[in-house]
Amino acid sequence: MSGIETVGLTTTAGLATITLRRVDASNALDRAVKEQLSAAVEAVAADRTVRAVLLEAEGRNFCVGQDLAEHAAGLAADPARAMDTVGAHYNPLLTALAAVRVPVVVAINGACVGAGLGIALAGDIRIAGEGSRFATAFTGIGLAGDSGLSHTLVEMLGPSRATGLLMLGDRFSAAQALEWGLVHRVVPDGDLADAARALARELAAGPTAAHVHVKRLVSASSAGLTEALEREREAQEDLGRSADHRAAVDAFLAKRAPAFEGR
Repeated sequence: MSGIETVGLTTTAGLATITLRRVDASNALDRAVKEQLSAAVEAVAADRTVRAVLLEAEGRNFCVGQDLAEHAAGLAADPARAMDTVGAHYNPLLTALAAVRVPVVVAINGACVGAGLGIALAGDIRIAGEGSRFATAFTGIGLAGDSGLSHTLVEMLGPSRATGLLMLGDRFSAAQALEWGLVHRVVPDGDLADAARALARELAAGPTAAHVHVKRLVSASSAGLTEALEREREAQEDLGRSADHRAAVDAFLAKRAPAFEGR
């Protein structure tokens, strides 16, 4: 992805790293960032050598959401079209990110606000620096919310707390995010980059086929117990035929660590 200035993409040993790099604007989402981030996600999704993804950000903040200067210019130019970015950029981006077949680890530093929060919650496992802070922020500028937050917050927190966060825009801390289950782990700010990369590398070296099925099962969990049981049966039968499963069982019986090849 040569020529990209505000979003970087590198892939090493099965781990794809997507990096937000609009540091001078706290990784605010202008059109360029949204388009480049979507391109990075699409490239990762198409690369069958990728076994895990790390989404991280340079600078002091993960992402402060929509670039409001760009949005104000859009309102001034054509108020009727100012919100077209939701359908043109946010919805395709969040759909693509949530559909990535392999695990997506999100490393959250500093502010994670608005659409930045929506993007973070579209990942699978979130690890946050202890100084990170969160908010929905939409009603503060007279909007209801986008980037999937009306879905993900309700799924993760229930309708009552989700409604409060969306309506009141309350800020919450990394410790609260951990307590509520929005993040998997909180680490000292200075340890975030290394901890997130270590976690992503662990996933990239793990049983990729099993991870893919876990994502599918979790995404379909709201369908009810009967369907969940059937989906689990199908997944287990498929994985039971995989080379990774057979090798891992042999390794267990031989009392040695398994080496997963992702197939």
